[in-house]
Amino acid sequence: MHVIDLDQIDRRILSYLQEHGRASNLDLADAVRLSPAQTLRRHRRLEEIGLIKRYETRLSAEGLGFDVVAFIQVTMERGHIRDLSKFKALVAELAQIQECFSVTGEFDYVLKVVARDLKSLSDFLLDTLMRTPGVSAVKSTVCLDEIKCTSAMPLKP
Repeated sequence: MHVIDLDQIDRRILSYLQEHGRASNLDLADAVRLSPAQTLRRHRRLEEIGLIKRYETRLSAEGLGFDVVAFIQVTMERGHIRDLSKFKALVAELAQIQECFSVTGEFDYVLKVVARDLKSLSDFLLDTLMRTPGVSAVKSTVCLDEIKCTSAMPLKP
């Protein structure tokens, strides 16, 4: 995807939607100081060109009983390409894996995982992740406190 040139109104629409994903078109039009018809047209265009990927509700992990957040570094065996599809399928299937990134450096992937407690995290690491074909090592870091968590993109030019 190439970078799309946005004007100030597009940026205001995107900025407002990042904070108010459930806003009605009338609220959005009022916030960006544009007519509802023009706001809707621009909003739809931003969706169609792929700048707005999806809408979601962010739930409270703690409120749902997930008291542990961990970042797990995964190292694959040499020549792990043959097991890559199995690993990706597992990552896609497991709800406790919230994010997965292929990275450079001494390990191959970084996962963000939620668990109910340390025992659940340990079970996940030992019984699931370490038994996945191609995985040779994992290293976990447990989060002590969430300082900042956002999916909002910086929109200033």
